[in-house]
Amino acid sequence: MEIERKFLISRECLPENAETYPCLEIEQGYLCTDPVVRIRRQNDEYYLTYKSKGLLSREEYNLPLTKEAYLHLKLKTDGIVISKTRYLIPEKDGLTIELDVFHGVYQGLLLAEVEFPTEEAAYAYTPPSWFGEDVTCSPLYHNSTLSRGTGIS
Repeated sequence: MEIERKFLISRECLPENAETYPCLEIEQGYLCTDPVVRIRRQNDEYYLTYKSKGLLSREEYNLPLTKEAYLHLKLKTDGIVISKTRYLIPEKDGLTIELDVFHGVYQGLLLAEVEFPTEEAAYAYTPPSWFGEDVTCSPLYHNSTLSRGTGIS
């Protein structure tokens, strides 16, 4: 089960040292968006992911792929292949802020996601002052929506 909240981030509000944290280079495409079936390259690792419907919480299953399988499936994706750099920033209570800095079509978009062990913890979370609008319940900011070009621009 994936339980996460998502927030818009303004470049002007980013912590000065955000780019010093560990990061992942991510590229992902969608074979299907309802339900979500996604392929992802994360540095040198490759995955096929299924996600059920939901905004705050939903089922998520990750299966490893070979590079060859990823490249084969990438040719079959629909819409925009999303690329982003994800910075992993330690947060209070053992949580991690995943700060996504988008490239390509969505250059300039910054989103922060925080995953939680329970829905209660997610609802009780007080985000840091540099976080912007909570867009958890807006499907416009789901990567699957962005891949269709029907999210924000």
